[in-house]
Amino acid sequence: MNASQVGFLVLLVLPSLLVAGNPSLVNRLETIEETAEMVTSRGGKGIYVQVDHTDRGQVETLFERIRHEQDGRLDILVNDMTGDAYMEFKPFAEHSLEKGLKVLENGSLSHIITSHLGVPLIIENGKGLIVEVTDGINYELREFNFYYDLEKAINIRLAQSLAHQLRKHKIAVVALTPGMLRSEAMLGHFGVTEENWRDGIKHQRDFAYSETPFYIGKAVVALACDKRIMSKSGQALVSGKLAREYGFTDIDGTQPIWHYGM
Repeated sequence: MNASQVGFLVLLVLPSLLVAGNPSLVNRLETIEETAEMVTSRGGKGIYVQVDHTDRGQVETLFERIRHEQDGRLDILVNDMTGDAYMEFKPFAEHSLEKGLKVLENGSLSHIITSHLGVPLIIENGKGLIVEVTDGINYELREFNFYYDLEKAINIRLAQSLAHQLRKHKIAVVALTPGMLRSEAMLGHFGVTEENWRDGIKHQRDFAYSETPFYIGKAVVALACDKRIMSKSGQALVSGKLAREYGFTDIDGTQPIWHYGM
């Protein structure tokens, strides 16, 4: 089952992707136009909009457009913006303060701005789902970068706090983490493609438990279709564990699971 089959209006806030003809902050060639085409090819209706989610004015314009074009309907909000484009793998004392603050601005402040302006639309629907994409389910230290660690912890707390405040509106809010994500960037890092990705295991054994971006997407759909979703509101969840609970698989038919503190 996909989101289009059950008639969801989903706003997916993606990391910095290229708009055709313009450079990406993370030097990737993939475009938001291509992402929208992927949604449409799988039965939905993909609509791409370039928005700086740290700019309140641009986000307000986005929700005004949703109100006008979609009759104000918003069922699911997925905050997946990240600050990785400014991350340096350096100790706190050596990391650029300017870049560090950008990590927090892109990776957490943007989530807060988007949720603040989008929640009223979801409240008007009478129910809904907000997903905070993060890394990890506990407050374990991500020692390789202070700012990244803080960003991900903030997003988990954001989900917990919003879940408490929005429960009366029947809006579920969860933090959701993938395992090791087999994204285009990760495939490129190991010098492999989706067709021969297992060759990357020789460089890092944990890559054997990696998953495609479709896996966490299926997790979002499963959560949205769960009539008892409010029982999970406020929790930090793992894509692989949800796959076993709801019975979905990654696109290759497997159910990889990353054991975050479990």
